[in-house]
Amino acid sequence: MLVLITYDVSVLTSSGRCRLRHIAKVCLDYGMRVQNSVFECEVDPSQWVTCKNQLLEIYEPQEDSLRFYMLGSKGRGKIEHHGAKVSLDISRDAIVI
Repeated sequence: MLVLITYDVSVLTSSGRCRLRHIAKVCLDYGMRVQNSVFECEVDPSQWVTCKNQLLEIYEPQEDSLRFYMLGSKGRGKIEHHGAKVSLDISRDAIVI
């Protein structure tokens, strides 16, 4: 299933900057960054539970915000992209690491 993860982390303190990096790293483990604080993640249900739990353990609810958009198995067809940044389909395009 396709899940869009967005976040806004307060970076006024060093711990906030650390949380920001940590959240981005977890998101990269499950998907692809499509904008600064936006990730498209193609996950199965068990991966989703693990990813979400990791993120909820990292963020500070009084200072930060996490948003999860469940686009489902047909979510890829609901995405429309315009602009300079290349739009990759993580389920179709080869990614070389």
